[in-house]
Amino acid sequence: MVAHAEIRVVHRGGSKINFREPVITNDSRFLLCASGESVKVYSSSSEECVHDLQGHTDLVSGIVRNPSNHLQVYSCSADGTVRLWDFTDGILIKTFIIGYPIYSIYVSENHGGVVFVVVPMANDKSSELFQLVAVHLPRSEDQEVEARELSAVLCDVSPSGAASFGREGEYIAAAKGLQLEVFFFKKQKSYRFFLKPGNKKWAKNAFTCVSCHPKEDCIATGHEDGKIRLWRNFNQKKEYTYSTLHWHHGAVNTLQFTPEGTNLLSGGIESVLVQWCYTQETQMDFLPRLAGAITHIAVSPDGSLFCTSHSDNKITIIQSCVKVSAVIQGLVKSEGVRTDLMIDPRSKALVLNGKPGHLQFYSLHRDKLLYNLDIVQQEYIHEEGLHQFEVVRAAFDTRGDWLATVEERTQKGSELEINLKLWAYDEKTQSFVLNTTVTAPHEDQITAMCFSPSPETTMLVTISFDGYFKAWLLADNSDTTEGASWSCDFVGGYHLLKPGCCCFSADGSLLAVGFQEVVTVWSPSWELLTTLSQPPGAIRDLCFGRLSCSKYLLGTSTKNQLCCWNLLTCSLEWSTPVDVSLLQADPLSENMAAFCSQSGCSNLFVFKPSEPLPLYSQRALCTGKVQHAIFAPRDQMLESCEEHAQWLNRSQLYFLTQHMDLMTFSTKTEEDRLLASSKRLMVDDSVAVTPFYLLLGKHRQQQEALTNPMAERIQLPQGSIAIKELLYTPAHVLPSASFLCSMFVRSLLISSSPAREEKEPVEEEMESEEEDSEGEAELRDARQDLGGSAAWGPGEELGAPALTKAQERELRRVKHFDHSWLSSLLEC
Repeated sequence: MVAHAEIRVVHRGGSKINFREPVITNDSRFLLCASGESVKVYSSSSEECVHDLQGHTDLVSGIVRNPSNHLQVYSCSADGTVRLWDFTDGILIKTFIIGYPIYSIYVSENHGGVVFVVVPMANDKSSELFQLVAVHLPRSEDQEVEARELSAVLCDVSPSGAASFGREGEYIAAAKGLQLEVFFFKKQKSYRFFLKPGNKKWAKNAFTCVSCHPKEDCIATGHEDGKIRLWRNFNQKKEYTYSTLHWHHGAVNTLQFTPEGTNLLSGGIESVLVQWCYTQETQMDFLPRLAGAITHIAVSPDGSLFCTSHSDNKITIIQSCVKVSAVIQGLVKSEGVRTDLMIDPRSKALVLNGKPGHLQFYSLHRDKLLYNLDIVQQEYIHEEGLHQFEVVRAAFDTRGDWLATVEERTQKGSELEINLKLWAYDEKTQSFVLNTTVTAPHEDQITAMCFSPSPETTMLVTISFDGYFKAWLLADNSDTTEGASWSCDFVGGYHLLKPGCCCFSADGSLLAVGFQEVVTVWSPSWELLTTLSQPPGAIRDLCFGRLSCSKYLLGTSTKNQLCCWNLLTCSLEWSTPVDVSLLQADPLSENMAAFCSQSGCSNLFVFKPSEPLPLYSQRALCTGKVQHAIFAPRDQMLESCEEHAQWLNRSQLYFLTQHMDLMTFSTKTEEDRLLASSKRLMVDDSVAVTPFYLLLGKHRQQQEALTNPMAERIQLPQGSIAIKELLYTPAHVLPSASFLCSMFVRSLLISSSPAREEKEPVEEEMESEEEDSEGEAELRDARQDLGGSAAWGPGEELGAPALTKAQERELRRVKHFDHSWLSSLLEC
């Protein structure tokens, strides 16, 4: 147990990688992007995450290259700090404490030792007015430095990063609303330019983005009506001019000039990267079909690589606007998650709605999208007002062999279309393959479904607003060519009431179905065992207890009641007045998590049904209601936690906020372990004991034994003579691998004679005594040959250091090695 372990709510996995503009390194080998509270370093060629730079305690809001060192980057965060990183080694170099929440960061080569950040005008995150300030970074050897020397540059700017440095850092331009402001550093003067609102609709001329030409005095601005304006002569307020480019039919989300200024890149909701020729404005090149809307564009310093961020949480790496070379896909944040959060029993991946008509399988531990599963299997048409099939429900069986999905489509003037699909896992393709499609499984919307955890049968239960629940049973027809098939085994209801939720017990022996204010409990033979009711309010959610609490059934109602029934006595055990928006059980423990709504915020209570007091509680977890959460099993169990944090030992709780942010809980013990693992430079002693590890022994302990000869020595497994000759003989005199193969294999064989093993220590002892006597005689002869006197000590002999007896024995053993294979090689 540790002395203190504070639990924090953090972004861990599945964070937005399109939140801010990414950064490409000078050599175009790496791409860096903000991802929650960390900075991800990706390889631009392999798409793999090379480093995860962790240290910020709030959202990372910007990344820029260090102009004075191409191997370093600055990152800023809402935690009020600017951090300097070595991204090649993943090391935090320095932390500058600003003291204000930071929302954007800019640098210029002509302003050394200064970074420009966007902070609120009032020291409050809820402030709606922001300013651009210059922060002078002090030089200090300390790792944490306070940078309190701030000077205001521009007031009332956009926090989202609509600013850009001009030619040689002489000025900076920022856009917000209908205003463009340019600040000249030498003059210490700013000019403001305004546009009139559109005639038809308000703010069609509003600025959306800005980019300055790197070589000339030209500012490019994007607007909501899809136009691009190129501003010139803006150093005089009355004589400014601008020209207009127009191709986008929607808002221009981002603009970026190439390093030499020969081309201008633009992107918007059309998912098309447009390349404008700066000298010939009518000449354009297009790279279409880049999936989601383009939100940011970044260009490498040498101009060889472009990258675009997209609204579907994806970054596309492009080679000079010609072809897509790599795609980095994050967790797709759709408008709404209708399938709930699920864990794939096979891959332990998080499964939820992804692209339209798809399910995405996302690895939480690797923070990487594994693959998308096309459920609807129809081409999605991006058109407003067009009703298309959506995936609304999904469920896995306990072994991960089957996946059930429900898709529906509603059209005006027509009936609701519903399809129930059952997918079988294919070992060859390592994915799910469609097995059965049931058209119109119910007459109304399917509100919930779940698989039975019983290992005896594979059964799916669906409930619907049509007043019935249905049990679908798998019939194994492996002797026929049709294979496995599904059929409806039972249809149940209760007094024409509409069911709203269902849940199986942990062993599959009971099924609970909520019919408005009544909870019905059914046996596997579809016998109604009992009914439970606790008016007022309809049952909203049901959940069975686990392990030692399996005798309890918990339910939430629409009248803000959390009830716990004892199934052995069929009576109400306890109830409490609380508005529970979501109830989730941990499959690996007795713990349950209840998300409650109060005053526009969500509170969390973790408890056991058998105990009156909660194990953990946290108020004001996030704004809005939490509608989706899941317990994910850990790869490695946490050992040292305080009592109030032990509910995180086996599983990790993830939840989605109303803003589609995936959050989780982290303890100080877990963060210290992650920090230690990132700093560890040597292999830990807990690595697997492989045959190669046994042959070589533990090199570190051998070094400690040599440096401390008085310490107790432990006899480690030594390699054979063949292995030592193979490892220590110079490579240029080694024979071919085929010649050494048989000798190497024989050295790995273990003798089958136990009697011989017992005699070996005795023989080794006799040999070592003989070697000692022979070695001492040889040493005396050598001293006499050198004309040495008997008064010489072992430490004075030719200035050589004294050897211990163990080292002398090791030298004598090396002398008796068999080098006959080397002589045979020389004779050849």
